[in-house]
Amino acid sequence: MRHSPAKAALSAIATLAMLHLAGAASAQPAAQVPARTDALPVGACINMGNHLESPSEGAWGRAIADDDFAIIAKAGFKTVRLPVRWTAHLDSADRIDPALLDRVGVLLAQARKARLNVILNDHNFDALMADPEGQRMRLATVWQQVATRFAAEPREHVWFEIANEPHDKLTNANLLATLGPALAAIRQSNPDRPVIIGGENWSGINSLATLQLPDDPHIVPTVHYYDPFEFTHQGATWVSPSPKMGRMFGSAADKAQLAADVEKLRSFARRTGKTPFIGEFGAIDKIGRKQRVLYMSTVRKAWAEAGAGTCAWAYTNTFPLYHSGSGKWIRGMRAAMGLAE
Repeated sequence: MRHSPAKAALSAIATLAMLHLAGAASAQPAAQVPARTDALPVGACINMGNHLESPSEGAWGRAIADDDFAIIAKAGFKTVRLPVRWTAHLDSADRIDPALLDRVGVLLAQARKARLNVILNDHNFDALMADPEGQRMRLATVWQQVATRFAAEPREHVWFEIANEPHDKLTNANLLATLGPALAAIRQSNPDRPVIIGGENWSGINSLATLQLPDDPHIVPTVHYYDPFEFTHQGATWVSPSPKMGRMFGSAADKAQLAADVEKLRSFARRTGKTPFIGEFGAIDKIGRKQRVLYMSTVRKAWAEAGAGTCAWAYTNTFPLYHSGSGKWIRGMRAAMGLAE
């Protein structure tokens, strides 16, 4: 059985969570468009994939090097998304290992020195997906610590994402109840920092149809896009059954699917006044370079036309855009992201 934080802190979080949930329940009807908020200015964005969301940094590839953020910024990127598996570094009282907090602090300082925005998230919290109700206060405890530690970071450039890719038993039906305490914990020390929320089924595009957001003007919705999955994940060893190799991208059907999916995002923006950004998209490196570049370019342009920023998965460890061994960007990938080669 997990220990809880101090009763006073728990009480404050629970009270604030109830207020958020009550606000969401009394939100304006869908037919009435709420006040519009600006899209998150992610610009060209890239994920630091398979770094800190692995069981330990470096377990799934190389660790983040001291010059990585400078390399990313020099290429023209404006934002990095930093996934972190906080729950792999908790003690018996759910206190985050100070060494991890210090490491994230160093990385934030390096990214900010390079003038990059940073999205800091909670990643691979598998127990939350299996038992949302039983784990929601643990999630809040994590975010109370993270939010307090990094409260001094500029809200214009550092943003929080409560839970990566809700799936399994964490659905849109229980999303607000599950994330509410964590949002309340964040708001104790970060009253107006942008906080990112994605919907069910791995934050796929169809999650937007029923996604309800807290009554909070600084909430930013997100979508992850890996469609068609048979193309982007062909040969992926962690998928069972793995899509067969040889699927090509660019057919009329592919273009029609992308156009329909973009319209789903436009419809959500019209309904809510909030434009989601694409927090992840990419294609596995088992695919030939030209096809990967075509996919990245086509998808990025389609979302840009709808006003949605895009964050590529990923920098160097998985679905890479950059070869750390050679110290070179994969040819065509920067152009696919709208940057100079």
